[in-house]
Amino acid sequence: MQTYTVLNVGNKYSASFKAYVACEGRVVSPFHDISLYTSGKRDVVSVVNEIPRFESAKFEISKKEAFNPIMQDIKKGQPRFVKNVFPMKGYLWNYGALPQTWEDPNEVDKDAGAKGDNDPVDVIEIGRRRKGIGEVYQAKVIGSIAMIDEGECDWKVVVIDLEDEMASKINGIEDVRREFGGLLEETINWFRDYKVPDGKERNKFALNGEYMDKDATIRVIERAHESWSAMINGKEEVGICRQNSTLKNKSEPPTIISEELSDEEVPEYLNQFEFIK
Repeated sequence: MQTYTVLNVGNKYSASFKAYVACEGRVVSPFHDISLYTSGKRDVVSVVNEIPRFESAKFEISKKEAFNPIMQDIKKGQPRFVKNVFPMKGYLWNYGALPQTWEDPNEVDKDAGAKGDNDPVDVIEIGRRRKGIGEVYQAKVIGSIAMIDEGECDWKVVVIDLEDEMASKINGIEDVRREFGGLLEETINWFRDYKVPDGKERNKFALNGEYMDKDATIRVIERAHESWSAMINGKEEVGICRQNSTLKNKSEPPTIISEELSDEEVPEYLNQFEFIK
C-alpha cells in the first residue's frame, strides 16, 4: 500500500479548512486516486478517515472542490456540527469513506430498495485507536447497515483496521456483538436520532434495521465500486469533480503548502446534551 500524508489549509472548524491527501508530496483525490482494493482480497479495503472518533464536526470528502479535499460541511453559512444526543458525545467511531465507490442516485439499490445518496460509501471503524482527518488505512470488512436518509440509501459499512489489536478476533457481526457489547445497538440509535435536535425526523433503516453480514456487504461494496467506475469514465454531469492525478483522465494537481494554524472556537452547545422525548 502507498504511504499517504495530509496537507492542511485554513483554520480547523472554519469554512476555509481543507485537508488534502497526498502521496509522495503530490496531491491526490481521496475519492478517485486511492485504490479500493490493494491486497487482492475482497474483504480488505482501503479507507479514508474523515471524522475522528468523539469529534463533533461534520468533515467529509468534498464532491465539488478540485481533488476532493476533506472539508467541514457548511449549513446556512456556518460549519456544521452534530449535537450530542444523550448519552452519546460526538461520533462513536472513526467515520470515513471507501475510495473509488459511489452510491448512484439514479439506481435503486437491490438490497435497500432506495436510490443512492450520490456519495462514496460510508465507513464506521470500531478499532481502539482514534484516527486523524485524512488518514488512509487498510481495514477488514465486517458487515453493514442500510440507513434511509430522506428517502436515499446511505450504507454504513462496519470495519476494523487490520493493524488493530482486536482485528484477529473480529470476522463478522456476531464477533462485534461478543467483543464490543452494545456498540451495534447504540450505532443504530445514533444514526436514527442524530438529526432530531436540528428539527428533522428520525432516520429509518432498510432490511428491518438488521445488519448485513460480511458476504452481503462485500457485494454492496463491489456494486458501489462498479458504479464509481462507470461514473469516473462517463461524461454525464453528476455534480462530482472527477479531477485526479493517477487515472487515464488525470490532471496536474495543485501545489499545497501545509499550514499549522489555530483551531476556530466551537459552539457552546457541544458541551451540552440534547434529550429526545
